[in-house]
Amino acid sequence: MSAMFILIGFSLIVAAGFLGAFLWAVKSGQYDDQYTPSVRILFDDKTKSKSENREREHDNGDVSVR
Repeated sequence: MSAMFILIGFSLIVAAGFLGAFLWAVKSGQYDDQYTPSVRILFDDKTKSKSENREREHDNGDVSVR
């Protein structure tokens, strides 16, 4: 029975250590994303469906055989 109390106490200490490490990482900016905002402009806002692509090709007069 005493081994169970020791293991519970040890697990609480380990959990507190992980919580402290996580809070330190958040406060020090480890989770701040500095790369994505700079390349976000390079990506399209939405992807076009196949039907929109077909309509665009048809409007442009492009004929493609697939």
